[in-house]
Amino acid sequence: MATDHVPTPPPLHDLPTAKEKRYDRQLRLWGASGQVALEEAHILLINNGSGVTGIEALKNLVLPGVGEFSILDSAIVGEEDLGVNFFLEDESLGKFRAEETVRLLEELNPDVKGHAITEPLESFIQKDGNLKPFTLLLVAAPIDYASLRKIRDLALASQTPLFYTHCIGFFSHFSVQLPPAFPVVDTHPDPTATQDLRLLKPWPELQDFAKRMSDGLETMAQHDLGHIPYVCLLLHYIEKFRSQHGKLPESYKDKTAVRDMVRAEGKDEENFEEAYAAVLKSLTPPTIPSAVRDVLSAPETQNLTSVSSSFWMIANAIQQFVTKYSVLPLPGAVPDMKARSNDYITLQQIYKTKARADCAEVTASVRSLAKSTNRSTKLEIPANEIENFCKNAAHIHLVRGRPLQLITPGEKPSFGDRAKALRSELTNPESLIGLYLAFLAFDDFTATHIPPVPAHPSSPSGVLVPGASDSTLEADTAKLTATAHTYLDALIDESGNRLEDPEYSDLKAEIEKYCTEIARAGGAELHNMASLTGGLVSQEIIKVVTGQYVGVDNVCLVEGVASRMGTLKV
Repeated sequence: MATDHVPTPPPLHDLPTAKEKRYDRQLRLWGASGQVALEEAHILLINNGSGVTGIEALKNLVLPGVGEFSILDSAIVGEEDLGVNFFLEDESLGKFRAEETVRLLEELNPDVKGHAITEPLESFIQKDGNLKPFTLLLVAAPIDYASLRKIRDLALASQTPLFYTHCIGFFSHFSVQLPPAFPVVDTHPDPTATQDLRLLKPWPELQDFAKRMSDGLETMAQHDLGHIPYVCLLLHYIEKFRSQHGKLPESYKDKTAVRDMVRAEGKDEENFEEAYAAVLKSLTPPTIPSAVRDVLSAPETQNLTSVSSSFWMIANAIQQFVTKYSVLPLPGAVPDMKARSNDYITLQQIYKTKARADCAEVTASVRSLAKSTNRSTKLEIPANEIENFCKNAAHIHLVRGRPLQLITPGEKPSFGDRAKALRSELTNPESLIGLYLAFLAFDDFTATHIPPVPAHPSSPSGVLVPGASDSTLEADTAKLTATAHTYLDALIDESGNRLEDPEYSDLKAEIEKYCTEIARAGGAELHNMASLTGGLVSQEIIKVVTGQYVGVDNVCLVEGVASRMGTLKV
């Protein structure tokens, strides 16, 4: 740490506003740009069952300041709703559930606007373009199969992110359907992972500064020796190693040799200890991660048009930079270290100046690409967006969204190319693949069982769930289990991964336990599970809306009995 640098207090005009004070904690997580994205978002919740999970998710979005939310729910509040939904009260009985929950959710944050849609789901989704106002859709099971497929297709066509969730008894699940290409630039990696000191490929200004700082190292006074930034020390010993061996220290053996030099001449100074600890992680050639190479070589990067998104335009410019220099733009961050304040600030400026120069070159390429593709001036890419991309270039992440996995009633189950992705889950004792298959069987049951008229009192409107039919609980459990076992056999066949006893029998028995609990719950949501699941869902929604952090790709499962959680890439 810089030893004589004392931070000055901010000027009065930089004091936080009331809004910044209110949202202080979350601004530290996703910054001002993330907060703006959240405040411009409009979330649509489609409820059909008791709807507790969806309401809990909305609560966690209203509190941090989502711009708007809408609840599509034609149900009337009954006695059973008051026992599980905290956003209903005795006076809500006999009124539209959507209107009552919107009213009470709005009380949490006056800056958020809520809307209640009380028309039937079937008529709502028949309207053309009714998804256009919405940033993201959240659909809560149970829901009739035809409506779910229609919603999925509408979301795919408009590239609107879609979340589909179950919460039944002690089990819950949500699946995420993202657009075919969903890039994340600000992934918030560990700070230590973002340090790129370029010690094996320094530029002239950095070399000159290091040489000045370490000149006469062997005869330097102890006080001065103890204040040389460790970056300069490492550059000194790298040059010393090269003069002795005629090459850079790139192998592990070479790095340990440099480390031994540091230790031998360190004289117990703190900056030498910092240099010694940083050798192995800092003396690495600049590399381009495979995930980043995939983005830079993607068809969308190579084949730009006048309507290509800003992400692909900048990616193309970064690719030009990599082709020219074989490295990514310099991030410019410098870790804290023992040094005099003036020296440390000078070192910071050297790195920041180089980062700005790299970013300026990428920006020039972006502007040139915009001109060559006849991009409208109204779509000019902001400079801060290019700067953020350059800063995070080594950690960008691209999710290739997949359509929601839906069952097809009356047809043989098929997983297609998803089967291979799930192959390893079949033999993983920690996997929750059995619970996922049980939820697919639940959807199959609701799609193939027509509710009586009037519907069973405990059954959601228009949907009949296991455990709430006129059949016995044992009969519904048997149907659910048989269907889930059919899905298991189909998955095994398509994946080409044969299971022998006892693995096969154990997996079938586990699935039966899941189906038994799901049928016993009768479609009911336990509030503690709904609250937990709503928290998980809202967290993932914020990641999608803000375009920050790496989210679940693309299924999350919660097993409340044993307190287990897992993800699947389906």
